[in-house]
Amino acid sequence: MHEFQKIHYVLLKQHGPQRWWPLNGKYTGKSRLSDEEKFEICVGAILTQNTSWKNVEKALCNLQKAELLKCEKIANSKREVIAALIRPTGYFNQKAKKLQLFSVHVQKRGLQAMFNQPLQKLREELLSLWGIGPETADSIILYAAQKPIFVIDAYTRRIFSRLGYCREDCVYDDLQRLLMASLPMDVKLFKEYHALIVEHAKVCCTKNNVLSDKCILKVHNLNSHNPNKIKCLPNS
Repeated sequence: MHEFQKIHYVLLKQHGPQRWWPLNGKYTGKSRLSDEEKFEICVGAILTQNTSWKNVEKALCNLQKAELLKCEKIANSKREVIAALIRPTGYFNQKAKKLQLFSVHVQKRGLQAMFNQPLQKLREELLSLWGIGPETADSIILYAAQKPIFVIDAYTRRIFSRLGYCREDCVYDDLQRLLMASLPMDVKLFKEYHALIVEHAKVCCTKNNVLSDKCILKVHNLNSHNPNKIKCLPNS
């Protein structure tokens, strides 16, 4: 078993299945999604930039109550109305613009037509949209389009840098390539792995806490004494 597969196994044993992406406030791990659910995931992926999921849930709930959590509704609503509803997520004016531009694009393009593309073409299209960066694009690809790509976020960088595989300011694509080259190309695995990393970073490997003696990864000797660690370049 590869080291990264061992890390996944240890985290799964410690925290249990996470069943991401949360839909309508529930963690179900659904594999069959309606277009409405796929769109909700896209909205959540955009809103979760620079905020906690608790705040995203509040915003999604507001959109639901206002009956605006639909592509055509967001595309055709006044931006200030959207901004007010998503205020809990912060940067609400910018995020309202992102949501509307994304929704207008999807309305013209068709969500299923977008998602039916090969992975790299879909990624390029998402990254061409204003306000969509690699992490947001990859979250949409993995959780909504359900195509195998590993999402890299601050939690992923934190844990794998503390384990000695990269620097915490490493280039997004470098760490992503390393993980994807070392794991089976499996959507379900990538979903659970990413969710487990987030959970572990929140409860154990916090921002101000290095790997402690009680950390399950350190207990299993999955630590920085690794001769195969990569040299990721810092972000420029």
